[in-house]
Amino acid sequence: MTRRINLNADIAESWGAYSIGNDAELMTIIKSANVACGFHAGDANSMHRLCLLAKQEGVSVGVHPGFNDLWGFGRRRIQMKASDLEYMVAYQIGALQAMARYAGIPVTHLKAHGALNNMAAEDEEYALAIGRAIKTVDPSLIYVVLYGSKMQWAAETLGLRVAREGFVDRAYLDDGNLASRALSGTVLKDPEAARRHTLRMVLDGEVTTINGKTIKVEVDTLCVHGDEPTAVAVARSARTALEQAGVTVVPLTEMDL
Repeated sequence: MTRRINLNADIAESWGAYSIGNDAELMTIIKSANVACGFHAGDANSMHRLCLLAKQEGVSVGVHPGFNDLWGFGRRRIQMKASDLEYMVAYQIGALQAMARYAGIPVTHLKAHGALNNMAAEDEEYALAIGRAIKTVDPSLIYVVLYGSKMQWAAETLGLRVAREGFVDRAYLDDGNLASRALSGTVLKDPEAARRHTLRMVLDGEVTTINGKTIKVEVDTLCVHGDEPTAVAVARSARTALEQAGVTVVPLTEMDL
């Protein structure tokens, strides 16, 4: 059987008069889009545009909820009650579902953004809060989680569909979490480096950490960050390498999860 993988991007992170990322070109490369829902970035118009583009390109669309942090682009860690976080995520699910209705497409998954994703990877209360929002609003949504994280545990505990995620353009710590962007070299901007990193994750099931340690990873989907200027080149390099290796890149909805 031909091996399959999903390639996704965190995308639609423009708002108002501010444009971030090359959504149109990136959408011709990826197969699933994680759409900002107005808290860390995005607005009704950017969500609507992205949903129409997804329909045109055959890309599945998911919720990309973040902290209410436009100033910090959702990359500042915020401590809050789990119940408040749950409702905040539910609110963002509803926002994207409304815009997707205008395009006539379903919302298929949820992948947390930035600091929320990093915190939920380590904090079971945050991970469960996100999971409860999914289960309450639309339990058919796929919970996209960092492999081996508290989010994976929460998804399995709550009986949700889960997709284990790896990162094409990020370096890892020894514990399997992502290395901080504050550290030099932890965002992979060179397409060739990203290509090697991607193939090793998918074909060998492992990555080398920033400390030189080899750790195991199992992935169903791979992420590229759409706000990076190098996103299109990195995504294209990863997809080309996967297809040359005999791996079929498909929407998340076509993965056997």
